[in-house]
Amino acid sequence: MTEYTEAQQRDLLKIVIVGHVDHGKSTLVGRLFHDTGSLPDGKLEAIQAMCDQRGLPFEYAFLMDAMQAERDQGITIDTSQIWFNTEQRDYVIIDAPGHTEFLKNMITGAASSEAAVLVIDAGEGVQEQSRKHGYLLHLLGVKQIAIAVNKMDMIDYDQAKFDAIETEYRAYLTSIGVTPTYLIPVSAREGDNIASRSTNMDWYQGPTLVEALDSFEDTSLPVDAPLRFPIQDVYKFDERRILAGRIESGTLKVGDELLFSPSNKKARIKSIEAWSVPEQPTSASAGASIGITLDHQLFIERGELASHVATPPLETDVFTARLFWLAKDPLTVGKRYTMKLHTGECQVEVQEIRTVINTDTLSEGAGSELQRNSIGEVVLRARKMLALDGYDDVAATGRFVLIDSYNIAAGGVINMTGYADQRDLITLKSENITRVSHDVTEEARAARNGHIGGVLWFTGLSGSGKSTLAVLVEKRLFQKGYQSYVLDGDNVRHGLNANLGFSPEDRAENIRRIGEVAGLFSRAGMVAITSFISPYRSDRDRARTAVGSNFHEIYIKADVAACEGRDPKGLYKKARSGEIAEFTGVSAPYEAPENPQLVVDTVNQDIETCVDQIVDYIEEHLSLSRSKSLDFSI
Repeated sequence: MTEYTEAQQRDLLKIVIVGHVDHGKSTLVGRLFHDTGSLPDGKLEAIQAMCDQRGLPFEYAFLMDAMQAERDQGITIDTSQIWFNTEQRDYVIIDAPGHTEFLKNMITGAASSEAAVLVIDAGEGVQEQSRKHGYLLHLLGVKQIAIAVNKMDMIDYDQAKFDAIETEYRAYLTSIGVTPTYLIPVSAREGDNIASRSTNMDWYQGPTLVEALDSFEDTSLPVDAPLRFPIQDVYKFDERRILAGRIESGTLKVGDELLFSPSNKKARIKSIEAWSVPEQPTSASAGASIGITLDHQLFIERGELASHVATPPLETDVFTARLFWLAKDPLTVGKRYTMKLHTGECQVEVQEIRTVINTDTLSEGAGSELQRNSIGEVVLRARKMLALDGYDDVAATGRFVLIDSYNIAAGGVINMTGYADQRDLITLKSENITRVSHDVTEEARAARNGHIGGVLWFTGLSGSGKSTLAVLVEKRLFQKGYQSYVLDGDNVRHGLNANLGFSPEDRAENIRRIGEVAGLFSRAGMVAITSFISPYRSDRDRARTAVGSNFHEIYIKADVAACEGRDPKGLYKKARSGEIAEFTGVSAPYEAPENPQLVVDTVNQDIETCVDQIVDYIEEHLSLSRSKSLDFSI
């Protein structure tokens, strides 16, 4: 079997260098190149001559800071990439700016790296930017971090001062879930602990910086992860349609059955097409840029994500994201942005800002917007189904950027906690089925009953009063001669949905089934009153689709504090104590309706008033005698 990869003869590791402005990053990188013998011939002499010409002392930083503007201003203003090598492997060093104004470039560099060196000035100690950079590395998933405490020569190689910095910064990183691989005392200017062990710090027994880098693992090619092959483009040659892209993770081979998401189309790989190779391969792995042909023609577009059938990505139109906001204008609820996710893009709307995170104190609080250079957890909703992964599962398909007016506004990572994989909810698995038509029309049923069929979909938090109101409304309607019936959450879970739990996927399937059953009640001419939390907007939209035009979304409105104060079943108490996981309103999300047909406020109205309000609505919209919109000719 011929396999196509893009592996180098030697291992290659991408490392980002970050740190507060003037903490010595460029000097450290220049010293790395010099001490490992990686400088091009004549480079050192050229920098020395330049310094002599300008009357400046020699600076190793000038080896890295190649731009005139950087030498004049004394700060690094863009990411620079230079290759260097040790005996063990090759490296690409990405020198990222530390100044607050250039955080966007720092993030760009870190997002493409497998490891990081974070530089801290031994004299100045841990700064705000030091904490922020550590948090950003964590946010971007960089797990291999070496902390270089630089300029030890400026504090006379004082072990006590180094120990204090190490204790403070380790505690900070631990609090955000990061374990630094190494903390190394160095002097970039003097070469202490860069490539050779320092004689000035006999008290330090750890590795040099080069030894630390050589110990890092290359994580750039996740060959053993699930297959993720985003389609970049489709080319037509002769009769062939070649689907081209880069394999982000996993391995594929000729004959594999692929699932394309979110379209849910399937086909087998007929051939693998590669460029500038002596023979066409029969398999390919992560990192390879290839094309494939299929055993039968499918209409596949850019942005589709190919996977193996057994390990597909998630499909959803809503998810939680951890964002670092970069745009000048703040992020606000209701604003729409273009999201670029692997090779696809779509419009997303900010549905909710859950928390705003203070990167200095790590405190999380409520907020109505995200300002520039701040971090927050938000809920984003797309206008179509997306194929994606949680960032912790597959990094390449779990991160994205937001675009506002053609500029990068944010970088983010995806977290699906609390939201369901909607693939099974939208995939039709039954074949060779035909709907049975009825000789009794819905109009005839309405004429017999004196009202049309419909679904009153009560949604609201646990304890908002849904079940109480549903039973009282059913009784009132019965007294008025309506054919009505209550479908209550607890009752349905004793029978039809007894096999479902309370995971996001089971909650979604619970509502999908109820939507279909309620639709049958409605078409039978009855008024179905459903009493379910139904926390996800997309699930309620599917129920509306299943029912049709006679779906009436009724929001039983009560906030968490009011519901928890009532707590008729003691569920909030159990949720707060950890006895119930994924409890809506406490540890799982509730998406309030955007445009419900009726809002019933159970906090500021008594029960009888609420019942009257609902019954009046029903008589206006469902009763043949009162509705102005019904004109049946039976």
